[in-house]
Amino acid sequence: DITVCILGSPTPFLPVLLEGGTRCPGAMVLCLSPTWASRVPSETSPGAWSLLLSRGVSFKVGGHSALETFVPPRRANYVTGTFAPGDPEGGWVGELARDLDCPTGGSVPLAHRLEDTLVTRWVLAARANLPVPPTLAFVLGARGDLPAEPVAPGVRLVRLDDPQGQQNLVQEEVGAFLGGTAMEPYGQVVVRPAGWRWRGTGARSTHRKEEGAAVAQAVGARLRGLTEEDSVLLEAMVPTARLPVPPPRSPAPRLPMALRICTLVCRSWGDRPQLCQVACAVGRAESPVRHGAALPQGLDSSLQQWGVVAPSQRQALATRLREATEAAAAALLATEAELSPQQRGGSRAHTDILGVDFLLACVDDALELVALATNGQRCLETCVLAEAMGRGVGEPRGDLPRLLAEAMLHRAQCHLVEGKDILLIGAGGVSKSFVWEAARDYGLRIHLVESDPEHFAAGLVQTFLPYDSREHRRDEEHAERVLELLRSRGLRPHACLSYWDDCVVLAALVCQGLGLRGPAPAAVRVAKQKSRTHRHLQRCRRGRPPPAAFAVPCRRLRSHGDVERAAGAVPFPAVAKLEFGAGGVGVRLVENAGQCHAHAARLWRDLRDDADHPGIGLGWGNAMLLMEYVPGTEHDVDLVVFEGRLLGAWVSDNGPTRVPAFLETAACLPSCLPADRQAQLVRAALECCRACGLRDGVFNVELKLGPAGPRLLEINPRMGGFYLRDWIREVYGPDLLLAAVLVALGVPPVLPARPAPRTHLAGVMCLGSEHGETLAGGGGMEALRELHGRGLVRLNRLFEEPEGAGEYEEPLLSVACAGATLGDACERLLGLCQGLGIDSPRYPVEHFLSHFK
Repeated sequence: DITVCILGSPTPFLPVLLEGGTRCPGAMVLCLSPTWASRVPSETSPGAWSLLLSRGVSFKVGGHSALETFVPPRRANYVTGTFAPGDPEGGWVGELARDLDCPTGGSVPLAHRLEDTLVTRWVLAARANLPVPPTLAFVLGARGDLPAEPVAPGVRLVRLDDPQGQQNLVQEEVGAFLGGTAMEPYGQVVVRPAGWRWRGTGARSTHRKEEGAAVAQAVGARLRGLTEEDSVLLEAMVPTARLPVPPPRSPAPRLPMALRICTLVCRSWGDRPQLCQVACAVGRAESPVRHGAALPQGLDSSLQQWGVVAPSQRQALATRLREATEAAAAALLATEAELSPQQRGGSRAHTDILGVDFLLACVDDALELVALATNGQRCLETCVLAEAMGRGVGEPRGDLPRLLAEAMLHRAQCHLVEGKDILLIGAGGVSKSFVWEAARDYGLRIHLVESDPEHFAAGLVQTFLPYDSREHRRDEEHAERVLELLRSRGLRPHACLSYWDDCVVLAALVCQGLGLRGPAPAAVRVAKQKSRTHRHLQRCRRGRPPPAAFAVPCRRLRSHGDVERAAGAVPFPAVAKLEFGAGGVGVRLVENAGQCHAHAARLWRDLRDDADHPGIGLGWGNAMLLMEYVPGTEHDVDLVVFEGRLLGAWVSDNGPTRVPAFLETAACLPSCLPADRQAQLVRAALECCRACGLRDGVFNVELKLGPAGPRLLEINPRMGGFYLRDWIREVYGPDLLLAAVLVALGVPPVLPARPAPRTHLAGVMCLGSEHGETLAGGGGMEALRELHGRGLVRLNRLFEEPEGAGEYEEPLLSVACAGATLGDACERLLGLCQGLGIDSPRYPVEHFLSHFK
C-alpha cells in the first residue's frame, strides 16, 4: 500500500489531501495526534526509524474522508507536515518525522533554515544570482550554517566576537554601508533581528538613510540581545516600482503602495523545481506587506493595477518570475543537499514545498524582481486561500492541489520500489546503459538473464544469470529453463519485465510461470509479429471506429512465391521489411514486384540469423512482410497502461526519412501537432494495444497520420527505445522505466494528469557511414561529450561502434538541442550540425527538421 502521511494541522494541506484521495483512494492519511503514530527501528536502514500509523483520517474519491483504525498499522512511504517554527503542533510533528527511513518533505531543522533571512538571502544572491535588497548582516561567532567567507552580491557579513566591545567596528560598517554605492538608489533602511525565532514578530525599525547615528544606535541595541543562531540585519527598504497609471486617471492623490509577490514551488519529477502558484498582496508602502495581512490577488490583475498595460509585458514578467522562482528553489535545494543528515533532520529529509517572496522594483529604469525571503508554509497558506477564493466566484480549479498531490504520491511510489527484486530478461546494448544507473538510483535489486556471458552489465546487477536464449522460436523451452535457474538460486522476484525487443515474449512467458503481473504471452506474440498484428486488428470490427480502421493491408513473405501472391493483394508502392525486425533495419520502399523480389533476395542472403546482425529480431527468423505504403507524417506514441486504463501518453514527431530507406533521421518532442490530432494518435494507439490484449505495461506504438487520420505501423510491446525515455524525462518529468517497474509490481503509476512541457527538444540521428570520420577524426565526438556535460546538448549513444553496413546500417547516436520553443531548438540544432559537419548535401539536416512546424 502507498501511504502519504500528513502530520499536524490539516488547514494548509486540505486541498492536497482531497486531490490525493481522488487520484489514489485511501493513500492520503492525516495524522492529528502523536498517539496515532509510533516509531520503530527501520528494518532496511540502520539508525533510521519507520513511522507506523495505527489511526488516521483517510481520503477517498469525491471528497469522502473517514477516521480509520489500521490493524496492522500502516507503514508511511512519505511524510510531511506542519514544521513551521512557532506552530503549536510543531514539537510532536518534528519529533515523529525525525530520522525516518522514508522520504520526508521537510523537517524542523530545514524549516528553521528556510525562515532564516540571512542564510536564504545569501543563497538567493550567491547561488541563484538573484537581486536582493542591499544587506549588512552582523552575526556572533563562526555561524556554521554560513560559509567562512560568504561572497554574495548585495550581502555583506560582519562577524563579531564581542558586540559590546566592538562598537567602533559596528559604526564603521554602518557608515560605509549607508554611504556605499549599493545604497545610492534608496532613501530608507530597516534594522531588524533575523532568524527562525523572529518569524512573524514584526520586530523592526525604519530610518532615513541620512540618520546615520540613529541607525548605528538601533543596530547596537539589537546586538545586545544577539545569540549565535540569530543575526541583525541592516537592509535597504526597496520601494515597489511606480508606473504611470493608464487612463482614465483619477484626480485623487495616489498613495504610495507596496506589492509583495508570493510564489509557491515544489520539488517535482526528477527533483526539479516547479512553480505551482503565484499570489500577490498589496499594502501601504511605509510598512512591509505581511502574509495574512491582506487578501491575495492574482499576478496578472496586480500588474495591470500597477500600470503594466501590455499583455506581452505582463507575460514576460510572469515568465521571468517563474524562472527566478525555480532558480531560487534549485539553489536552496542544492545547498540543502550539502548538509549532513543531522543538519537536515534525517538522511531522507528534503524540502519539497517552499515559498519565495519577491518585490517588483525599478532598477535603472527597468522593472526588476527582487528576492526578499523564503518560507516553509506561509506561501502555501496564502496560495491555498487564493485557490479557495477563486472557486468561490466560479473560477476553475487551479493546478496547486494536483501538482502537490502528484509530487507526494510520486515520492511515495519511489520509496515503495526500493529493495524490490526485479527479474530483467535481456540486457540490451549501450543504448540501455541507463537501466543500471536508474536501478541503483531507485534502489532496485536487478537479477539479469542475459545470453552474452561476458556482458558489461554482469558486474552491475545483484545476480547475473547467463543463459543463451537467442533462438527465440524456442521461447517456451527457454522460459522453463529460466524458471529452473530461479528455483535453483532461491530467487523469488517481485516483478519480471524486459526492455529489449528480442526478449519481450520470453519475459511474458516467465511472468506467467511466476504468477506475476504482465501482458499475456499471446498478446505479446500478436504484437511482436507485424503481419499478425495487422491481421488480428482487421478482425476487430467492434467500436466506433473499430481497431480495424487503423490496420494496414499486408502479407507475410517467406519465399519468392509469397512475393508474387502478395503483389496481387497489396498495392504498390509498398514497404518490405522484416517480420520481427527492429531499428528500421532492412525496411525499404518498393515500387513493384521486381523490386520486392530483389530486396527479399538480398535480405534473405545477408540476414539469416542473430549472428549476422544481433538485436534486430533474427532470433525469430528472417521472414518478411509486404505492407501497403501509408502516406503522412510519422509519430511515436509511448503509453502507460494499467488494467486496460490509459495512465499516460506522450506523442513525438519523426522527420522525413531518406527514401527508399526508412531509417530515422530526426525527431522532436513535444509534438508540433494540434491537440486534437495528437488525441487521435493516442486513441488509435491505445485501441490497437487493447485489441491485441496488451492491458498492463509500457508500450511504444509507431503510427502515421494522414488526412483521414492515424494508421498503425507497428506495436513494440516494451518501453520506447533510442532516446525516448531520456527525452520524456527531460521534457515532461516522468520516467518510463519507473512506470514499467510499478506496473509490473501491480501498482498504477502516478503520472501528471495534465502534462505540460518544460522545454522543447529537436534531435538528429548520426550514422557511422555519414559521420564516423567527422565525429571521430574531426574531434566532433569530444565536442559533443563536452557540450553534453555542460547541459547544452543531449547525447544518446546507441552503439559503441557503427552497427551494420549499407542498407542494414543502424544509427550510431542521437544528438538533440533544447529551446523555449520548437523553432529555437531546431535553430540551435541546425547551427550545431553545421558547425560539426553533421549537416551535408548527402545528409541535409535542414530538410529533416523542415517538417517540425
